[in-house]
Amino acid sequence: MAGMTFWDHLEELRWSILRVVIALAVVLVGCFVALPHIFDPVILGPTTSDFFLYRWLALAGLGAAAKPFSVDIININVTAQFVTHISTAFWLSLVLVFPYLVFELWRFVRPALYDNEKKPVRKAFASGTALFYIGCAVGYCIVFPLTFRFLAEYQIGAGAIVNQISLNSYIGNFLGIIFVMGVVFEMPMLAWALSALGILHKDFLKKYRRHAVVVLMALAALITPSGDPFTLTVVFLPLYLLYELSIAIVKK
Repeated sequence: MAGMTFWDHLEELRWSILRVVIALAVVLVGCFVALPHIFDPVILGPTTSDFFLYRWLALAGLGAAAKPFSVDIININVTAQFVTHISTAFWLSLVLVFPYLVFELWRFVRPALYDNEKKPVRKAFASGTALFYIGCAVGYCIVFPLTFRFLAEYQIGAGAIVNQISLNSYIGNFLGIIFVMGVVFEMPMLAWALSALGILHKDFLKKYRRHAVVVLMALAALITPSGDPFTLTVVFLPLYLLYELSIAIVKK
C-alpha cells in the first residue's frame, strides 16, 4: 500500500467490510435453513441425559450424572421462537465466518508490515482463530452443560418449586457462556500482543502466578457457580493452562 492516500486506504477497508458482510449474509441464509434440523440434537442437547458429556460422566462412576435428567424449555412470548431462530442463526454464521473475517483483517494490515513482522503476525492471527474455536468447543462440550445441569437441578427448598426455563433464558445463557469461553481463550494472544508492545513480560507473569491462580479460580467459580469440586476443576484447568501458555509465548 505504499503511496496510497488516506482515501485509498478507506476505500480498501470499505471493500474488505463489504466482502465480510456478503459472506456473512450468505452463510446466515444457510444457517437459517439448517437450524431447525440441528436445533434439537445440538443446541437443546444439554437438556437431556442423552448428551454425550452426561453419559461419559455416568460411565466414569459419577452418581449424580447417572440420574435421569430432562428439562422442558418453554416459550412465553409469541415472537420468541422466530426471534430465536434469527438470532441463533446469526451467531452461528458469525462463528463460521470468523476465519474469513480474520483473513480479511490480515489482508488489510499485511501491506503495512515489514517483512520480518509478517510471519509472526500471520501466526498470531491463525493461532487466535484456532484458540477461539477451541474455547467455543470447551464452552459447549463442558462448561455450559455442567453449569446448566447444576442450575436446572438446584432446589432452594424441599422441591415444591418447579423450574420452568424459558427459551429466551436458555438461549441467552447458551450463547453467552460459549462466546465468553471463546473470548477467554484469546488470553495467550492478548499476552503476546502486550508483550510485543513492551507492556507485558515473562518475569511479571511468573512473579504473580500465585495471584493469577486465585483470580482464575474466582473466574471459574463465576462461570460455573457449582459447589462441586469436579466442575470447578474442569473449568479452572483450561484457564490455568492458558495462563501457562501465555508465560511460554511472551518475551522476557
